[in-house]
Amino acid sequence: MPLVRCLPVTAPPPSLKDNTADLDRLKRALREGLGQGPLVVPWRWAGRVAANFREAGFSGAAIVNDGEGRLELVDFLPRPPAVLPGLALDLGTTYLEATLLDLASGRRLARGHHLNGQIRFGDDILSRIHEAGQGAGLSELQGAVIGSINELATGLARQAGIVPQEVRALSVAGNPTMIHLFLGLDPHHLCREPYIPLVNAPDLTAAWELNLALHPAAPVYVLPGVGSYFGGDLIAGILASGLDQGEKTAMLIDVGTNAEVVLGNRDWLIACAGAAGPALEGGVARMGMRAGPGAIEHLDIDPATLAISWQTVDNQPPRGLCGSGIIDLVAGLYLGRVIDQRGKFRPGADPRRLRRGESGLSYVVVPGEEAADGRAVILEQADLDALMRSKAAMYAILSTLAAQVGVDFAELSRICVAGAFGRHIDPRRAITLGMLPDLPLSVYQPIGNSSLAGAELTLASGAARSRSLQIMRSITYVELNVNQEFMLRFSGAKFIPHTNHALFPSVPVPG
Repeated sequence: MPLVRCLPVTAPPPSLKDNTADLDRLKRALREGLGQGPLVVPWRWAGRVAANFREAGFSGAAIVNDGEGRLELVDFLPRPPAVLPGLALDLGTTYLEATLLDLASGRRLARGHHLNGQIRFGDDILSRIHEAGQGAGLSELQGAVIGSINELATGLARQAGIVPQEVRALSVAGNPTMIHLFLGLDPHHLCREPYIPLVNAPDLTAAWELNLALHPAAPVYVLPGVGSYFGGDLIAGILASGLDQGEKTAMLIDVGTNAEVVLGNRDWLIACAGAAGPALEGGVARMGMRAGPGAIEHLDIDPATLAISWQTVDNQPPRGLCGSGIIDLVAGLYLGRVIDQRGKFRPGADPRRLRRGESGLSYVVVPGEEAADGRAVILEQADLDALMRSKAAMYAILSTLAAQVGVDFAELSRICVAGAFGRHIDPRRAITLGMLPDLPLSVYQPIGNSSLAGAELTLASGAARSRSLQIMRSITYVELNVNQEFMLRFSGAKFIPHTNHALFPSVPVPG
């Protein structure tokens, strides 16, 4: 059952022989199509529903929300609308991405993205948590993200030929900090031991309570989370990948602000999250950028000649490197012996592109005359060091989680890689660096924006909403911040591909 339904209703008009009150008459007529269970008319909407029902001649279409254990009758229309729009939202730290669905047919009406207006308070979560504790900071942060959602909803509604006030439901997936700020809840304790959110499974609310520019009675469903670093975005990913329903053991990897990983099957699930994301997004390298026009997303270095070729997003002149481009670059530099196992430049390895400056050696990826703005695209030693830390953290997260339950990587039937990381990454290059386990490439499956896909599922299906709560209750969450085994594995992974090269038999040892 979708989060909201439109149900045709025809009731006999009142008479001296049938003096049933209008709302009671409507509820009685609806009962035939709804079956058992509480059906209520929230007081805020009672007058409007009754008036519309009478004005329509006791025949038309009832709008009913699935109110988590009860059904809520919130509106009455003279005839069914052409579409019943619902909004699914991936509430990201940097970007919001959403789809507008027709809940009556399941058809996608529009899709788009928008910058999260909170970015002006800081790029990262910790900056925003700090800002939320300053004066009116929490209110301002909530207002910024609500404003961005409203702008995105308005644009999508325009694409679909409707107005945003016709949107009847919203499902939201996001990390715990973003959800707290969206709901106006103080995120203070999320980053302080023992890292406890104010709420993991927020109760259903309505659009008018959050100042959302949707239909005021639109129910707002927030996917539940598990811990301070494990939010509804990851549970959405589990739903979208079907990890919780699979017979064979599989893994889900979602790299964004953090690297979030889930391992398991229909019988058990274990998860953890850690800070391995920013360098992979291009957020640490000086020439790093997100995967937008002009970002180098794929790159190849001939190991014999060291000739370099690259491809940018939208085939625009290069402006910088996104995460997949950095991974391709560093893997190529290693195989070409331009860097060593520690991720350090080898002096004299490529005199045409290596140059020495105030900060030491750096590598010229694209000379200024070929770049978009005349500024050369360069990889510095500090960028390499940041990537080495991120790739080590990634492998340490994966191996620590697998070790918790005694699962060998070779036992995995598939590894679902979500988000931009999954869309753009070349698993072969990530294996070369020792970022991902050395497995057949067929094991790796890119699944796109799984957070948004999961939000779509919960918008359209009561079964998916029930699954999300079951996952929340049954999953085991491992806190890496206090895990000594993780730190030991992290140290071992700070070489290319690893201190134990036997873990990566397919990676050649440069001669």
